[in-house]
Amino acid sequence: MFRIITSKIRKNVVKNNFIQRHQLSTENNQFSNNEFNYSSMIRIGAGTFLSFFAYSQLSKLNASSDSTTDFKKVREDITELLNDENAKNPSVDGESNGGGGAIAPMLLRLAWHCSGTWCKSSKNGGSEGATMRFKPECDHGGNAGLGIARGLLEPIKVKYPNITYADLYILAGVVAVEEMGGPKVGFRYGRSDAPKATTPEEDPRFSPDGRLPDGDKDAQHLRDIFYRMGFDDKGIVALSGAHAVGRCHTDRSGFWGPWTRADTTFSNEYYRLMLEEKWTQKKTHNGDKWEGPPQFENPEGDLMMLSTDLALVKDEKFRPYVEKYAKDEDLFFNDFAKYYQELNELGCTNLKSEKKWYEIWK
Repeated sequence: MFRIITSKIRKNVVKNNFIQRHQLSTENNQFSNNEFNYSSMIRIGAGTFLSFFAYSQLSKLNASSDSTTDFKKVREDITELLNDENAKNPSVDGESNGGGGAIAPMLLRLAWHCSGTWCKSSKNGGSEGATMRFKPECDHGGNAGLGIARGLLEPIKVKYPNITYADLYILAGVVAVEEMGGPKVGFRYGRSDAPKATTPEEDPRFSPDGRLPDGDKDAQHLRDIFYRMGFDDKGIVALSGAHAVGRCHTDRSGFWGPWTRADTTFSNEYYRLMLEEKWTQKKTHNGDKWEGPPQFENPEGDLMMLSTDLALVKDEKFRPYVEKYAKDEDLFFNDFAKYYQELNELGCTNLKSEKKWYEIWK
């Protein structure tokens, strides 16, 4: 929609300028008689001004982060938030999910879900627009609980008004990975913010529901989701490694539990445990019959895996990558950093490095 409006405004500007030239050359022989029709000029000038004004307002609504934004300071404030003992991620499950870095997995999930809606054929979705701020996307099932993450980042957005929500959400995920001990992930800014809720047909920054992975599905579902974005099998396995951190909540996804015993530490434990533990379908929870969606647990019942997780070891093309990452954490870190930056930039154009030109060689 914003492209259509922009096109119309430009046409109006051109049209007004043409009228202005025509009237100045013909109306009452203004120039041949050295006369000047001020009322005509005022009308013409007002029309042209209003067209330019509308265009400028549209540009502001779709403006990207200002180059004057001090991204180093934004990073520092995100880090401070991650380590804030009062920053909480409440859940009905009762576990402590906040303070001292425990919100980091949630910020990674926020960035992942903003980006993971991209469709390479439809050319819509992705991290552009920060569209999760609006209904119905904020209420999509895969985004349950992420209003907490957006709320925690709001004071930083207020402090740094020149950074867009879209860039802030992605940067928060990048910083979260690094602060949890993961790899350094490249970040480039320049994403715009959508001004209001609309449809993908009107604004390609928006996307329909159903674009994110569903945990109770199989390997083909993973390929359908990730191939749609443009990833290959290696990318699927590498990006699934984000499950090394965080946990599922029954009041969000319906699933329960962490994937690893160090759920705020980014590592290759996810792959190792997937291969080494014995996983059986969960039948009970806290002594009662399990009423949630199908999931799997280890013999002790303190760890979980989803159907899509175990699909990585059951599928003959996925499994070799799982085995490689389980043995070589550096390899996993390198591949994750590569594919995660690609994920964050799907559908984005004209992104710029957060480093100044003179810092690139440092």
